[in-house]
Amino acid sequence: MKTLKLLIKKTTFVLLASVIVISVSNCSGGNKSEPSEETSAESMLDKGDIEKQVREVVYPLPTTFEVTELINKVEASYIIGISNDLANVDKYFTDKDQAINLGVYSADLSYASTYNMQQEVMTYMEASETLIKELGITGAFSREFVEEVEANIDNKDKLVDLITNSFYDTYEFLMKNNKEDLSLLVLAGSWIEAMYISCNVSEIVYHNPELVKVILHQKSSLDKLIELLAPHNDHETIQSVLVDLKPIKTIYDSVDETGITESQLNQIIEQANALRSKVIS
Repeated sequence: MKTLKLLIKKTTFVLLASVIVISVSNCSGGNKSEPSEETSAESMLDKGDIEKQVREVVYPLPTTFEVTELINKVEASYIIGISNDLANVDKYFTDKDQAINLGVYSADLSYASTYNMQQEVMTYMEASETLIKELGITGAFSREFVEEVEANIDNKDKLVDLITNSFYDTYEFLMKNNKEDLSLLVLAGSWIEAMYISCNVSEIVYHNPELVKVILHQKSSLDKLIELLAPHNDHETIQSVLVDLKPIKTIYDSVDETGITESQLNQIIEQANALRSKVIS
């Protein structure tokens, strides 16, 4: 929660500073000339920076769409059956299992939407909706959102935009409703599934430099996830997730600036697969 509060303070400062700058500019006397192109460009950039910081407050990790989009750019084909089976949704009874697998299905939803797999999108929407109802957080998943997804099922760009925003909205809803632990479990589940997908879209991962980059890119988001989880390790569920993430972090930490070895990469893949299997079973 300290991390979140710090980000909010930083964002508030930037917003207030921007208001002061605009006020001073508007109130300065005498100069009524039109703003230069350079000034306009700087203003637009400032606005973009502010929006980015606001998004970082709402959702502190790269969304799974960003990860699966990187996979798509590597030109790896969509793999039918790689995602969590819809039938598994009925096996999750505890809040921990439901929240963490909501994150898993959210990543699967992102993966499917990135490749415009329409039937799979609706399948993982159904799984997510079921878990949201079980968790009693239906305010995070409106019927209007479902209808919008259905209406835009043929429009990949709009679909991706809707689903990505839903990640932000769900996280924000949980935080505002004093369900921070659930929000962290959802984050963990989405990271685990995105990592699993990254590690299994090719049988020759080590010989695909771009795919290796995708997996290495996950190190920074893992560090951020652990940073967010650590203040809550007095909760048994959060503590167990931290324990489960430790083997992967240990391997990542052994990678130095000279690059990752094939053995290290295989160890990361092995640990990611084992963790994901534990989470969905």
